[in-house]
Amino acid sequence: MTLASRGHDVCLREAAAETHSGAASRVAGAMLAPYCESESAEPIVQQLGLRGLELWQQFDPTLEVRGTLVLASQRDKAELDRYARMTEGHEPLYGPAIPHLEPLLGERFQYGLYFPDEAHMAPRNAIDRLIGALRSLNVDLRFSSPVPEPLWLAASAGGLVIDCRGLGARSGKIALRGVRGEMAVVYAPALTLTRPIRFLHPRFPIYIVPWGRGLYMIGATMIESESHASVTIRSTLELMTSACRIHPWFLDARVTELSIGVRPAFDDNIPKIGIEGKVISVNGAYRHGFLLAPALAEIVADHLEHGLGLPKELVLRDTYE
Repeated sequence: MTLASRGHDVCLREAAAETHSGAASRVAGAMLAPYCESESAEPIVQQLGLRGLELWQQFDPTLEVRGTLVLASQRDKAELDRYARMTEGHEPLYGPAIPHLEPLLGERFQYGLYFPDEAHMAPRNAIDRLIGALRSLNVDLRFSSPVPEPLWLAASAGGLVIDCRGLGARSGKIALRGVRGEMAVVYAPALTLTRPIRFLHPRFPIYIVPWGRGLYMIGATMIESESHASVTIRSTLELMTSACRIHPWFLDARVTELSIGVRPAFDDNIPKIGIEGKVISVNGAYRHGFLLAPALAEIVADHLEHGLGLPKELVLRDTYE
């Protein structure tokens, strides 16, 4: 979309049908949380994430910035203290400050962290809006249209191929791995949470993201596996048990979906940009796809239009010319 909005002719080819486009993005948390993600990510992720959040707000001025609430049980307060040391952009919360943000949480938690400048989206709605924006920019959209190897043959005369296939881009030079994530969507109309809640636990931290209309996404599993098998009972129990620790009303929620996604990642969990002939590879966003995608697109567009260099952390060795 970045290239199309700058006046370039763009053809987008997607292997999946339009109703299933987005791959792992469809089951993402879609939290635009550059400060929270820095707890376990390299500094470049926060740097690009801040720009990504800014670009998302430009794309959708109605995007609600409700912030992120990070909580832990009294027993696990050490986890909250560690999280505070590893991140910035937060405000410490004590006692009544927590129900001031989320009244339903009442007196359940005595300590928390609030990241006021973060946002979130419902990922499938975001994908639909992006597709609509691409159509308004006259992008040639071709769904159910995989591109065979070698990719450079798909380039138009004088054009380029930008490869964003995730694990589909894996080759001898592009050493991606898959990281499995499992999630649940529940319908709990009695709950009125308005922002993502991250619940810290030494063994099984989770997040809960409000999707609107009484729907909540519960996730956070990160398994070093490329299996597309269905969600396990173990993961389901852990997700649901942790959600009920946040509020017991989740016990009466109806489970509407259990899904998995396999995220593409490099060894350092930082996305990489590789350039080889007519093909530019932009892959490996790990769990930061929604957050980083606008910034990565801007970097590639600026490189093509103005010859700007790539951040060294993003350079895919052995391909960049």
